[in-house]
Order: sequence, then C-alpha cells, then structure tokens
Amino acid sequence: MSSFVPALSVNFDDVQAAADRLRGVAHRTPVLTSRTVNGLTGAEVFFKCENFQRMGAFKFRGAYNALSQLDAAQRRRGVLAYSSGNHAQAIALAGRILNIPTTIVMPSDAPAVKRRATEGYGGEVILYERAETTREALAARLAHERGLAVIPPFDHPQVVAGQGTAGLELFEQVGPLDMLLVCCGGGGLLSGCAIAAAAMSPGCRVVGVEPEQADDATRSFYSGALHTVHNPATIADGARTPSLGTVTFPLVRHCVHQMVTVEEEAIGRAMLFLWERLKIVVEPTGALGAAALFEGRVEAAGKRVGVIVSGGNVDLQAICQLI
Repeated sequence: MSSFVPALSVNFDDVQAAADRLRGVAHRTPVLTSRTVNGLTGAEVFFKCENFQRMGAFKFRGAYNALSQLDAAQRRRGVLAYSSGNHAQAIALAGRILNIPTTIVMPSDAPAVKRRATEGYGGEVILYERAETTREALAARLAHERGLAVIPPFDHPQVVAGQGTAGLELFEQVGPLDMLLVCCGGGGLLSGCAIAAAAMSPGCRVVGVEPEQADDATRSFYSGALHTVHNPATIADGARTPSLGTVTFPLVRHCVHQMVTVEEEAIGRAMLFLWERLKIVVEPTGALGAAALFEGRVEAAGKRVGVIVSGGNVDLQAICQLI
C-alpha cells in the first residue's frame, strides 16, 4: 500500500450511500464456507458469492448505483456503456428497472451467453472488432452522436462505490477478516472492497488477483506508473481490461496491500474445484481469488480469509471445450 495519500475520488461514505440505494434492489448474496477448503488451506475461508447477484455478477451494484443518480434529462436520453459482458448485462438490467434506455458496445468475441443476456434485458448491443477500433473510441463517438451519458465499467466513482457494497456486506455477514482476496480487471471491485475493508476491518490485508497473462494492474501497483496490456489471451474475460483507470489507479495504489497473479491452468483448476465442491457455477474471472488461495500465492494459514467470487456468467460451450 502506498504511503502517499492522494485526493481520492471515493470514500466509505460513498459506499454506505450506495448500499442505501441498493437496499431492496440488489440481492444480499450468500457467504459459503467449506471444511474441505479450510483443511486444504489451513485457513477459515469465507466465499462471498456474487455469482448469485442479479444478472449473475457484482457489476449490478455499480451499474444501478450510477444510473439511479442520473437526472431526469439524462434518464430520458439514455446511457451508453462498453463491456465484454457483465457490465453490459448490469447496465441493461439497471436501465430496465429504472426505465432508462441503454446502448451497449461489446466486442464481437464477447461470450455469447453475455450478449444474449444483455439483449434479453433490453439493451441495444453494438458490436465492434477489437483489431479495428477501441471500445472507448467507438463509445465516445456514439455518445456524442446520440447525446448519451457514458457509464464506463469501472473508472467511475459511483460505479466503484456500488461495487464496494459487496465488501461491505461481507464484513457485515462474517465480521473482521485478516485477508480479503479480490479479482482485478479495471480495479472497480478491488478498490471499492478495499475502501470497505479499511473502514470495517482495519487490520485486513486486501490482495488483488490478476491472470498472469493480464498483469497490467500488478505491474502498475508495484511500479507506481500506469501499465497497459492489449487484448490478453486469458480465459478470465472480465480481466481483459487494458489498464486501471484514472479513478481506480490511485485507489488501488493507496488502499490495496498486495497484488498477485495466477496462471491460466490455476484459474481453470480453481473454477472446477468451486463447481465440484461448493456446487456453484463460477466464471473464470470469479475464480481468480480462489486460485490465488489454492495455489499458495498468499500466506493464509491460520487466518480468516474472505474471497470475493465475482460472477457466474459462464459460456458453457467454450468452457467445456477448454476442459
């Protein structure tokens, strides 16, 4: 964790306010435990199962928190988001609940299950080719042409605050922890949960977990300079973001204690273990924290450890082929 204290764009008051907005709208997701996992790791492990959240991932929290604060004019015009899948679904569902039109820019190779779900929630999906343009450039052009408010997947204070409510709930459910493992793509969930941890369990060590193939946040965290990665070849599609953002980079640097990476094979093993032993459907990105725990990337023995299982929106056909 950096000793420098920047002017941070999100604080615990924001996370608490988001929790108030989400109360009765978002699911209060369960926490699962496993004696088998405890025996294998020597730790007392608590899995916060955001795969049971509305639309199947934590992303609903940030999307609804951001959309619910738009003024009447913005709501009428609608919003635009760009996403490989989970944020897309979250924006579409939140828009349907709040009666806000939604347009989603998605890569053509996004998991089919996530595209179908986004359309099912009422979002207008616009596909693009990763090799031809960036989602940010296409989104900026469309937003300008249509007068839409852009809600990015992670680099937005209200999105970060909403994602932090997953961590807030976990601490309310299980009490103080010694360690919290959180997957990292663009850093919205990680930074939000780290803010919650600092307030609710000050001694908790917050660890971000990335795929080894997409280690931009890890390199950024340790170097202090923002690193990028281009379309990394990882099964954890939620972690393919090119870099941390202007909002999340300083939050991660200041609030997170450690970053680690895990190999592709480890992600697959962790995902299958959670399927088989906890009997829950977890997507590869959602298994990152568990992979770091199972592979010994952190010193967990004798500790109370929280693991955020971020989502369960699996492209079953692709995963079965991989297996």
